Amino acid sequence: MDFSKLYHPSALNSYQFIALTGLIMSGGAHLLLHFVFHHTVQGFNWLYVCWAALYVIGTLRNLFGKPDAGHHHHH
Repeated sequence: MDFSKLYHPSALNSYQFIALTGLIMSGGAHLLLHFVFHHTVQGFNWLYVCWAALYVIGTLRNLFGKPDAGHHHHH
């Protein structure tokens, strides 16, 4: 099993990439809201649960899914 598919940027699939990007952006927004605007948004922490779930789904697809053979059109 190739565990570099969990952390190496070139080995991530789209689900993992979107989840990590969402996690970073949500974390930045959370820090801005907390330290700059002194404001909290109710339920904001659920975003982290969603990003983690998306990352786990992407990881499972990446580790156990079959590589995509591509689209072949037969005429």
